[in-house]
Amino acid sequence: MRAPAGPRRWHAELAWLARTAPDGSMAGGVAHDVLIEADGARFAKVAPGTPAARLPPGTVRLPGLTLPGLANAHSHAFHRALRGGAAASGRPSGDNTFWTWRDRMYAVAERLDPGRYFTLARAVYAEMALAGVTCVGEFHYLHHGPGGTKYSDPNEPGRLLIAAAAAAGLRITLLDACYLAAGFSPAGEAVPLAGAQLRFGDGSAAGWAERVSEFGCDALGMVAPHARLGAAIHSVRAVGPDQMPEVLAWAHAHAAPLHAHLSEQPLENAECRAAFGATPAEVLYEAGALGPRSTAVHATHLTARDIELLGGSRTAVCMCPLTEADLADGVGPAPALAAAGSPLALGSDGHSVIDLIEEARWLELSQRLVSRVRGHFAPADLAVAATVSGHACLGWPDAGEIVPGAYADLVTVPLDSPRLAGGAAGDPLAALFAAGTAADVRHVVAGGVDVVRDGHHLLVDNVPGELGAAIAAVLG
Repeated sequence: MRAPAGPRRWHAELAWLARTAPDGSMAGGVAHDVLIEADGARFAKVAPGTPAARLPPGTVRLPGLTLPGLANAHSHAFHRALRGGAAASGRPSGDNTFWTWRDRMYAVAERLDPGRYFTLARAVYAEMALAGVTCVGEFHYLHHGPGGTKYSDPNEPGRLLIAAAAAAGLRITLLDACYLAAGFSPAGEAVPLAGAQLRFGDGSAAGWAERVSEFGCDALGMVAPHARLGAAIHSVRAVGPDQMPEVLAWAHAHAAPLHAHLSEQPLENAECRAAFGATPAEVLYEAGALGPRSTAVHATHLTARDIELLGGSRTAVCMCPLTEADLADGVGPAPALAAAGSPLALGSDGHSVIDLIEEARWLELSQRLVSRVRGHFAPADLAVAATVSGHACLGWPDAGEIVPGAYADLVTVPLDSPRLAGGAAGDPLAALFAAGTAADVRHVVAGGVDVVRDGHHLLVDNVPGELGAAIAAVLG
């Protein structure tokens, strides 16, 4: 990413200035006429009520509503190649399930080489930037070449993802996933990896830790000014409880975030109970893998005890409502998790759509469908999930708020688009999450640097063209 060119100023017609209070709650709201100043990559001053007639020279005007940068807390960049191609035929069938979709995903993974992966990831991250995302959590498990052959640099794919994020103007947390088994037998014995899965595995958690340690990150997991390393347990299906301590030890040594897919499918839960006599959440809890630096992804099929363990440990939960709908996963108990103490974040996961505004809307709408009750989350709750909580669970607690000292990330949407015109006067934040989309994003600043201006990506000239070419190269 380019370094910011000295101090900068913006004047937001409206800006969401909610900030974290000492008790962890959010205070504040939408303010008018906000002068925002940055010194380098971070905000230096935020002054609501500054008349437009009194602006310093060189101030950039931001008409509409401005928010902090959005955080996409769960991404698998290469899954973007599956958009549309794995869609439902229009009728339920036994050959169109999450598990058959997974087979198609494995086929895409088999076709990726480092060059294709970089080109695809750069275009996917550029699409995210156009949607207002300034930080991405890449849940990365495509570590090796075909058949599990190691690259000369064993972390080459991960380094290319970090480079792709920089080329698209994003910060990134590379959540390097430990993936050791294709499942577990009822006796708790690991089912060996096969086919495309061989590209994911390191043989053991000790082998995973040895490879990740070769990244050369500092004590806080930073590998570049825009990038940090995190750890991931792919799932309880892929990493048994006896292997988890190695992953936890690495994460603790680097104060790194720890993410894990959790209870995405009922079959996952049933197999986990058969193998280990406990739910996936209970297995992670007993291993010491839950806590304030941990994030459970999906958390769709939970027991009351699971919710208690996640909330009581302050484990964040990243929900991906559009992917969960696309794959017919189900609807997770988001209100109960939030009430129990779990911060909620959002991710686009398989990228059936890349739109954090839409993900936030469906966090609410999916609950309406299953409960037949409206109003589970206030607009500010949805905004927190898309900004503050997402950044925090990726290890960037100093982002996601427009406050002095935070990363200078801004996303501006006009309020006169076909979707928002006429409905934003009373409560622009509510209007945004009721009807806005990624198509409404006009300006994006990440770390004080313009990334999107007037809806055009400034670093990747033709995002649709690059996406099309990159996907064609992967799919052949």
